[in-house]
Amino acid sequence: MPNIENLKKQAKLYLRWHREKYYPVAAQIRLFLQRLSNLSDREILELDFKLSDAQELVARRSGFENWPALIKGINTMAASANSPRASIIVAAEPQLFVSDVEASCAFYVQKLGFAVAFIYGEPAFYAQVFRDAGRLNLRKVDGPVLDHAFRAREHDALSATFVLDDAKPLYLEFQQAGVTFHQTLKSEPWGARAFIVEDPDGNLIAFAGEG
Repeated sequence: MPNIENLKKQAKLYLRWHREKYYPVAAQIRLFLQRLSNLSDREILELDFKLSDAQELVARRSGFENWPALIKGINTMAASANSPRASIIVAAEPQLFVSDVEASCAFYVQKLGFAVAFIYGEPAFYAQVFRDAGRLNLRKVDGPVLDHAFRAREHDALSATFVLDDAKPLYLEFQQAGVTFHQTLKSEPWGARAFIVEDPDGNLIAFAGEG
């Protein structure tokens, strides 16, 4: 369960990073504060960013609409926590190895409709792209990303799978965008309808919905 004091420290840390013009924090502000989503890094860092804004960012990162809702939620959880319980996995962020982070970001944004959450390094060596609740972390590696012998043996080995309510609308969107499919939309034996896209480095990404 989140600790309120730690969350307060997080908010103050975001505020300090903004005052120090720490560029990576601009991506986080743009991602979680939708009213600032159209601003550039420079524009965000020039804003009058207050503690209340930093608290809102922390709250939205934690899945709450605002800071009071976050505090209320934590207090409610604390009141109901009469005994220890197991941890709950709330999300997964697959990491893909890529040869060129900026080229990979361009593919996911321009072809697959993702957005860039952040990109680090000069030249870039790490980034995250997202669409709706799905996220992919992209990490640069030197040399071939996938072993050719492995790909020859395991032709359909996946790097990540996104689960959809309905795969067909997205499939049609990708078709219109000129995406090349490793596997076109089809019904699988286990009941799902799925298609597979191959990124520039040969990573296979499946998109699966209900049959």
